This record gives sequence, structure tokens and C-alpha cells, in this order.
Amino acid sequence: MSTKTKPYIDIGIQEPFRGQVSSRWLSKAASSALNMSLPSETRGSCRLSVVIADDDTLQRLNREYRGLDEVTDVLSFSTSHNGHWEGEVEPPRKEDEVTFVLPVDEPPHLGEVIISYPQVVRQAGDEPSAVEKELGLMVAHGVLHLLGFDHGEPPEEAEMQSMERQILSRIFA
Repeated sequence: MSTKTKPYIDIGIQEPFRGQVSSRWLSKAASSALNMSLPSETRGSCRLSVVIADDDTLQRLNREYRGLDEVTDVLSFSTSHNGHWEGEVEPPRKEDEVTFVLPVDEPPHLGEVIISYPQVVRQAGDEPSAVEKELGLMVAHGVLHLLGFDHGEPPEEAEMQSMERQILSRIFA
């Protein structure tokens, strides 16, 4: 008899947003994204973090790690592959990269999804339920990036958007 395991999802919500965002709901959204996009044998043997932050945090991270000095809605930091550098100057060199070794029984960490809650609210518009839908989309989008999905080319974008729609249908089922 096999037991169904769940992924480890760490949730972090910056202080000003703790009363506006449910960590339980974020965990459900991230689990749905993983369940839709990972093979069944690896779903429970992974870990990821979802962080709800402010515009300043996202702008700083976007500038530092992507070369874009602007607010963005979601950033994903994968432990297995680098994101795209978008800046006009060369990215900073990583001369002293160190591989982090996890304990033997620790599930692999897929990475972090960091979402600007104020940007989500702006993108959602005036409909009250739209903020939750937009937040779900950002979680799905971020998790898919951690798993290697991208949207740089039209076929990739179509595949990623299709996956996002499937994930959203599960989150809001």
C-alpha cells in the first residue's frame, strides 16, 4: 500500500500582507501547480518556497538578478537552472559559486517563487475575486518557471499558458 505524500511548501508573507493573504491558500495553490506539472513519483519528494513581498523587494531582486530596474509581478529562483539576464550590461560574475549540499533525507529544493502583492492587486483590477485569481496565476507561473517552463518563444508561451489554465482550474475547482 503506497501512501500519498505532499510536497514541502514553505510560505513567507511580509508583515503588511499577512492579513490579506492566506498561507494555507498559497500552499494549496503551489501544491496544485506541482501536482499538475510534476511526475507523480516526485511530487512528494520536493520542496519549494513561496514568498509574498512588496514592490521594493521585487524591484531590488529584479535589478540584481535580471538586470531590470523595475517592479515585476513574480520572480522565480530555481536551484537547478539560471534565469535569463535581461540587462543592458553584462551580468555580475559569480566567481565563488558553492554547491549547497542537502542532508541525505532532505527533499530537493526546487527554488523560490517571490510575488509582489501590490503588483498583483494592481493587475487584478476592481473585481474583488480577481486578486485571488491573479495571485493563483502568479503562483502557477512561478512554479512552472522553477520546473523549466519558459515563455520566450511563441510555442513555449502557448504551452506555459495552457499549463497555467489547467493549474488555475484545479486551484479554483
